[in-house]
Formats: sequence, structure tokens, C-alpha cells
Amino acid sequence: MEAKLANRNRFRSDREGSSLVSGLLHGFFVFMSAFCIIPIVLVMIASFTDESMLRTSGYTFFPKMFSLAAYHYLFLDIGQLIRAYGVTVFITVGGTLISLLLSSLIAYPMSRLDFPYRKMLSFYVFFTILLNGGLVPWYLVYTQIIDLRDTIWALIIPGLLMNGFNVLIMRTFFSNSVPVSVIESARIDGAGEWRIFFQLVLPLSVSVIATIGMFTTLAYWNDWFNGLIFISESKYFSVQYLMTKALLNIQFLSSHTENANSAKMISEMPQNSVIMAMAVIGVGPILISYPFFQKYLVKGLTVGSVKG
Repeated sequence: MEAKLANRNRFRSDREGSSLVSGLLHGFFVFMSAFCIIPIVLVMIASFTDESMLRTSGYTFFPKMFSLAAYHYLFLDIGQLIRAYGVTVFITVGGTLISLLLSSLIAYPMSRLDFPYRKMLSFYVFFTILLNGGLVPWYLVYTQIIDLRDTIWALIIPGLLMNGFNVLIMRTFFSNSVPVSVIESARIDGAGEWRIFFQLVLPLSVSVIATIGMFTTLAYWNDWFNGLIFISESKYFSVQYLMTKALLNIQFLSSHTENANSAKMISEMPQNSVIMAMAVIGVGPILISYPFFQKYLVKGLTVGSVKG
């Protein structure tokens, strides 16, 4: 009887200790989530705050006056903004899919021990991480040799294989997480290399593909530098470049207030709230869509290759 009571007390104390640790962990993650969400909420509120209140009272969660002047200024040319969103969505989706395909096609042979040139190819990919040709040769290749200026491909091709680190991550995943026995059994059943890759290796690699795809998507969505370098026609402007251009115009007008017309425009322009509205317009869609794609990332982390 005493042994039963001792075991019951021990079980109760272990459960209480586990509940305490679980509560502390939940509290920590709630704090970290709030630490990340609160600045985003503040930016959204500031974008709807009257400019005079931002100048006098600063940023606050409870502004006394709301205004849509910042969004009215950004939506003066709504057609251009919609077109820029279309360009951004196209280069993000197309660039991510092509980049994932090319990266996986390079990483998979590097992970195969029977591939004769795997070390040479691995060194070549790793070398591009350490060294690059520089900005001027990079620009000359894409303008003089390939001639991508003022084309939609100028926003896609430069970012396809610029990150060899993603290739090495995929290679490591293929080597460690895709059993050789599964590949050999598929080959014995008569499957070719292409069928093994597309119907066996890729379905078993959802987690790494989702992770690299998420990073690539963010890189394409946030890219404005390629538009600044290669694009001069407004029909190919991305939303990030359009926002950057508007911000540069505001900064230019702010630094040239000696001109009467510039001073009048700056006094009538909601400068601070416009910057916050740019951030909301630029990052809003990616924040809204991320929770819908997160389940595929979590699902990929739980998929096993060999079931017993």
C-alpha cells in the first residue's frame, strides 16, 4: 500500500513538473510571437494615422485621428499598382518553381555516390558561394551577352541559381533522408532515373523543397534591385521597385525644399504614413498567404520515406 502511494505521489509530482515546464515554454513562445507581431500591428496603425498626429505625437497604438491620405497618395495610379502586383506575382511564382527545379536537378546527382563527377560539381557549387565575379561582370553578362534589359526575364533569371547554399542543403537532404535501398528497389522494378527523381525522390523531399521554396519566394517577392538595374519601362515594374521609387521621390523632394513647388508638395504629402503604407502594401500579401502554405511545410516535416 505504501509503495502504491509513493508511486502515485511520484507520478503526480512528475506531471506537475511537466505541466510547469510546458507552461513556461508556452509563455515564452507567446511572448516571442507578440514581440514579432506588435511591430507589424504598429506599422499598420501608423499607415492609417493622420500625418499631423505622427509628427506631433509620434507612433502610438491608439491614435486620435485616422486618415487614408497615405493610401490615397499611393493609389493615385491604381492601374500601375495593379500591374506591378501582377508582375511581382508572376516573377515570384515562376521564379520559385524554376529555381526549385534547377536546384533539385543539380543537387540530386551530387547526392548520388555513383555519380562520377559529384566531387567536381560540389566544388563548383561551393566555389560560387565563396567568390563571385562582382557587380560589373554580372551586369555585363546579363546586358551584353544575354541582353535581358527591359524584359520580364531580367527579374527572373538573375535569381535562379545565385544561391549555391540552397543546392548544398538539398544535396545533404537527398543524401541523408532518401534511403539508397528505396532507389535501388525502384531501379530493380525497372524505373529510370527521371521516374525515380520525379515520382520517388521529390515526394520524399517535401520538407526541404518547402523550406527552400519559402526562402526563394521571399527573395523574389522582396527583390527591387534587379528592377533598378535592368528595367526602365514601367510595364515591367514590380511592386517592391514601385514602392522604392516612390520612397526615393519623397526623399528627393525632402532634400530640395528650397524650391517653392517642392516645399509645397512636401508640406501636403503624408511622408511618414506613406512609408508605413508602403510597408503594408509590400508585405501584406505575403503575410496573408503564408499561413495557408505553412501546412505543407509542417506536413513535409512529418513525411517518412520507409514505413514499417
